[in-house]
Amino acid sequence: MAVVRAGLAVALLLAVPAPAAAAPGCAPPSGPVAVGTPLEIAAYAPQRLAPLATGAGVRVAVLDSGVDARHPQLRGRVAAGRDLLRRDSDGRRDCVGHGTGVASVIAAVPAAGTGFRGLAPGATIVPVRVSEQSELGGRAVGARGSAAQFAAAISWAARHAQVINISLVMTEDDVRVRRAVAAAVKAGVIVVAAAGNAGRAQDGNPVPFPASYPGVIGVGAVRADGVRAEYSQRGPYVDVVAFGDGVTVAAAGRGHRTGQGTSYAVPYVAATVALLKQRFPKAGAAEITRRLLASADPAPTESRDEYGHGLLNPYRALTEALPGAGTALAEAGPAPQPTVDAVAVAQRRGAARDRAFWFAAAVLGLLAVGGAAAAAISRARRPASQAPASETPASEGPAAEA
Repeated sequence: MAVVRAGLAVALLLAVPAPAAAAPGCAPPSGPVAVGTPLEIAAYAPQRLAPLATGAGVRVAVLDSGVDARHPQLRGRVAAGRDLLRRDSDGRRDCVGHGTGVASVIAAVPAAGTGFRGLAPGATIVPVRVSEQSELGGRAVGARGSAAQFAAAISWAARHAQVINISLVMTEDDVRVRRAVAAAVKAGVIVVAAAGNAGRAQDGNPVPFPASYPGVIGVGAVRADGVRAEYSQRGPYVDVVAFGDGVTVAAAGRGHRTGQGTSYAVPYVAATVALLKQRFPKAGAAEITRRLLASADPAPTESRDEYGHGLLNPYRALTEALPGAGTALAEAGPAPQPTVDAVAVAQRRGAARDRAFWFAAAVLGLLAVGGAAAAAISRARRPASQAPASETPASEGPAAEA
C-alpha cells in the first residue's frame, strides 16, 4: 500500500502498475497459474482449517479497487457490492487487480493445477470500490476517491458485512473516516486495517489511519522467515502480523501473481476472523479479537511496535481454549484444546528468539520433503513486476494502499 501524506482526499496507490486512465470496461492482464503450493499457504494450511470452519455465512467487505468476480477461484464467492468511486451499484470490476488479489487471499476456492487457495473459501466477498489509483514511474495515476467517499464506503460496508478488510492507509486523521469506523466498531463489525508500507527510515513511519483508530485490528507484514518486512510500519497500532512479502494472490481475470505489502497481510487476518465468526457464532467482536491475538505465535523479539501480539496462527485461534472466554469450544465441535497460558507464551517467545517463527520451520520441512513441489513453488515465486509501492506523495490525499 502506498501512503499519501497531505491533503484531505483519499488516494489508493497500488503496488501493481496500472494505466493512467483506466476505463470503466478495463481488463487488467491475467497472470500465469501458480503451480505448486505457495509458502504462505503451506504454512497456514487451509486444508487443515476447513474441517473446523470455512467462513460459510460470513460476509467480508473488501474496501479496495473492486474485485474481478470472473476469476475461476472467485466465481460464486463475490456479491455485487458497491462502487463508490464511479457511483455504481456493482463493485465487481477491478481495473488494477489489487482488490482481486486481496479478496483471493480470503475466499479463493481450491482449484486443479494450483495449490493456491484462500483461508476462508466459504465466506462471501462484498467488494466496495473506492479507488483505482496506482503508482507509475514515480507518479500517482488513476482515479481516486475522496475522504468523504472513503467514510461512506466504511459506513456502507458496516451495514452489509460482518468483517471489513481495509488495505488502505491515511496518514492524517479525518473526522468523517474516524466517525465511520467508530460507528462500525460500535455495531459489532470487526475492522481489520493495514499498518502501512512507510516503515523504512527514509519514509518517516507516519501514524496510519484507520489502523490506529480504537477498535481496529492493525496488521503488519512479515517475510517468509517470520521477520518483519523492512517497509512494514511500527507502532502501538500494530496488533498482529501476517505473511505479506512476496505472497501469491489471484490476478484479475485468471491466473496468479506475486504481491507484497501490508495490504496483503490484512486479508489473512480478515479471513481468520471470518473463520472464527463461523466457528463461534455466539462470540462478540471483543471475544473474537481476544482469541485472535491471544493465539498468535510469539515473535523473534519482544518488540510490540514491530510485531504486535505476534504472528497470526489461524489453527490455534480456532482450537485453543481461552481462560475466562464466554464461548465454549464444545459449542463449536470437538477440537484440540490447549490452554493459552502466559507462562507457555513466554517459553515459546524465548525459543522464538533463537529462530524464526515456527511457521517458517514448518515450511522448510515441507520443502525438504517435497523437492518437486519446491521447484514448482520456486517457479511460481518469480519476482513481482514492482517492489512494494513507494511512499511518494500524491498531489492530494492522506490515504494509500499498504
